[in-house]
Amino acid sequence: METMKTDMGGGAAVIGAMSALSRLRPNVEVIGLVAAAENVPSSHSVKPGDVIKHYGGTTSEVLNTDAEGRLVLADLLAYASEQGADAVVDAATLTGSIMVALGRKAVGLFSNNDALKEELCAAATSAGERVWPMPLYDDYRSELDSEVADIKNVGSRWGGAILAALFLREFVGKDVAWAHLDIAGPARAESDFDEVAKGGTGVATRTLLAWIEGRST
Repeated sequence: METMKTDMGGGAAVIGAMSALSRLRPNVEVIGLVAAAENVPSSHSVKPGDVIKHYGGTTSEVLNTDAEGRLVLADLLAYASEQGADAVVDAATLTGSIMVALGRKAVGLFSNNDALKEELCAAATSAGERVWPMPLYDDYRSELDSEVADIKNVGSRWGGAILAALFLREFVGKDVAWAHLDIAGPARAESDFDEVAKGGTGVATRTLLAWIEGRST
């Protein structure tokens, strides 16, 4: 539990980027949203097997209560899709699976838009952050089919980071360019290395800023 202090790394990256934008003043409108929830037991806690209704009306069958971040982020993506943005980018410490795939020093990038994916890869490179594009295989989506809801919040253990991204994609509006940064690995450093200090790293902040500035006209 003690390492969960950095499980808000995605929200921290968004807040960090927004705080810097007030000084950088890029010529582009940016909306920063943070999905914040207190993750503690209560009489209203979600239980395995529960079906919940998200913002926008989509329903999820909760089969793993430890895959709770995506439930909150799903509401945020549905809301963000209504804001008329040219692109929606989220960052979250979403899965342990991405660390199995890429280790602790790389961010997994998922996107439904190739141009946006290339922009973010270029922004990460210029910002000195390691980002690697990951697939969104459509045929994997069937693993999230539910008999009692629109979607399950988990599938099998195999390809867990992909399945988590496919879950999130379900809540993105039609024709909305979207990208998901799974920062679970590099959001926390176990020791100092290069310019990174031990503890919370703020990863994705620089990538987001470089991407936003690249879109400035």
